[in-house]
Amino acid sequence: MSPGLQRAAVATVQVLGLAVWFSVSAVVPSLRDEWGISTAAAVWLTGAVQLGFVAGALGSTALNLADRIRPHLLLAASAATAAVCTVALALFVDGMAGAIPLRFLTGVCLAGVYPVGMKLMASWSDRAGRGRALGILVGALTLGSALPHLIGGLGPLPWRSVLLAAAGLGVLGAAVALGVVRPGPHLAAAAPAPHPRYAIRMFAERGPLLANLGYFGHMWELYALWTWIPGFLLAAPAAAALPASTGIVVFVAIGVAGAAGCLLGGWGADRYGRSPAAVAALAVSGACCLLSPLAFAAGPALLVAFCVLWGAAVIADSGVFSTALSEAADPRYVGTALTAQTAIGFALTVVSIQLVPLLAEAAGWRFAFLLLAPGPLLGALAMRALGSRVPARTTPFTKES
Repeated sequence: MSPGLQRAAVATVQVLGLAVWFSVSAVVPSLRDEWGISTAAAVWLTGAVQLGFVAGALGSTALNLADRIRPHLLLAASAATAAVCTVALALFVDGMAGAIPLRFLTGVCLAGVYPVGMKLMASWSDRAGRGRALGILVGALTLGSALPHLIGGLGPLPWRSVLLAAAGLGVLGAAVALGVVRPGPHLAAAAPAPHPRYAIRMFAERGPLLANLGYFGHMWELYALWTWIPGFLLAAPAAAALPASTGIVVFVAIGVAGAAGCLLGGWGADRYGRSPAAVAALAVSGACCLLSPLAFAAGPALLVAFCVLWGAAVIADSGVFSTALSEAADPRYVGTALTAQTAIGFALTVVSIQLVPLLAEAAGWRFAFLLLAPGPLLGALAMRALGSRVPARTTPFTKES
């Protein structure tokens, strides 16, 4: 199969396999009514997935699963298992005690979908076009994550049906991975075993420090926005006059606009450089954070346009940070560096996801997203300081240091 068709197949698996990520978040209003849970408790339906993803990424790296198991087989198994967890929740769970462990396990499984998909996409892309290729992959992640909002927005479906539909897409994604996807000619050779001490030591080096700060600022904003933009829209004065259901608007803003933003960001990273592309996206999304109180009070057309712009900008730079870190870190320990970056970044999302509804309860949804503004601001400053050149490593790292 040609590289173009393989890249399309990998992207398709991401769209379908990651549909279960926000499947429960898309039906939180129904769960709150049926299970009688508070907003603070409902936060953990998403937070558990994030923590599971961290645990899965760390465990997969420690066991070198991506090197021991052929990546397309690992991708298929992970997507299928995440779908099974979602089916179990839909059919057998009636409260938080059963939902939280299953959502955690879903996150563990998704750690074998997104990172492995990145590896496979890179294996079919040369260096010159890798930014665009990874932009396509992140766009697929974005579209897949937003699919449950589309499913729920098409009609008054029971929440269990929404979850089952998302799980069905995940199974289809696993079938595509198993039957179509194969590793490409640029598959990286097996890396040396991760060296945990470098995960701390890299923060003493200017290049990895700045690349990580950029990523952490990005992650502080991204998943909190994705989780709570439905609440923001539902609370807005123009909610009743939106041109479509909230689910459809969220799907367009996160999924469609986000995918377009990823393609634009990937093109910009290849055309103008990693840092300029990231700074531009972070500046726009940071401005959206600051302007969100004004957009909240705007009319329906302006509110939707604002969310579409924000949805495109907030994800446009997502593929840049791992590339920047891989170019700045000690080449012997890139795997350790990327694992630490991902683990810390997703752990941060749990904090921001928790804090947004607390601010909304205290000050109203109009001001809730102001909490996210420091993230893109810090990220933009860090990536601007990083620039287009990788700073020289001043102190060589060894296992004895």
